[in-house]
Amino acid sequence: MTLIGRTRARGVETLSLDSVDTRNALSAALVVELADALTDCAKDTDVRAVALTHTGNTFCAGADLRDPPHPDALVQLLRQIVELRKPVVARVTGHVRAGGLGLLGACDIAAASAESSFAFTEVRIGVAPAVISLTVLPRTDPRAVARYYLTGERFDAAEAARIGLLTVAGAAGEDIDAVLEPVLDGLRRSSPQGLAETKQLLTARVLEVFDRDAADLTALSARLFSSAQAREGMTAFLERRDPSWVM
Repeated sequence: MTLIGRTRARGVETLSLDSVDTRNALSAALVVELADALTDCAKDTDVRAVALTHTGNTFCAGADLRDPPHPDALVQLLRQIVELRKPVVARVTGHVRAGGLGLLGACDIAAASAESSFAFTEVRIGVAPAVISLTVLPRTDPRAVARYYLTGERFDAAEAARIGLLTVAGAAGEDIDAVLEPVLDGLRRSSPQGLAETKQLLTARVLEVFDRDAADLTALSARLFSSAQAREGMTAFLERRDPSWVM
């Protein structure tokens, strides 16, 4: 079964997370398939830019708790998006949770419709947003992200844009493709060399964070996911009940 849909229009390759049954959760298989698709885009000189989107009402529900990717694989995927010498544009028309927010942070431009919602839910299952901090923290407002990291609260697209997680949020009733039309037009009018070198300027500090912190955050993620509290949190989530620590 294919987990990544692929279409192309005028040099923009659209990669769609297409695992609706799991709400496009980051399974080991989906991470591998997305990485392979990005590798193909990197090699294809006819691809000017990549659009990352989804099928169903959820962009990405975070890690697949039944078949999670190894933290190293997720780090490599996020770095691959950041390092790709072509712009990556996120197109969101649904919900984004946990690890899905790491994908948004890795993208160069991110747009979401007004009905989209966002939450860093890791703390509610006994873990921390460790690996995704590599792309999220360099791009977001520190005070705002502290609130949402620590509480797991849901917030809307306008707030996501205000804190830097999104580039732009659509207004109520606004077609997200209309919002992205001038963005994609601009990328199509830009030279491949100009885009590649400009992206390298923009991502240099994010890659410094990868070089400095990736190993420690990967170890932290592995340790937390193997903990007793994480087992309780994930079991409670799958059983649709509150974990034992809820007061």
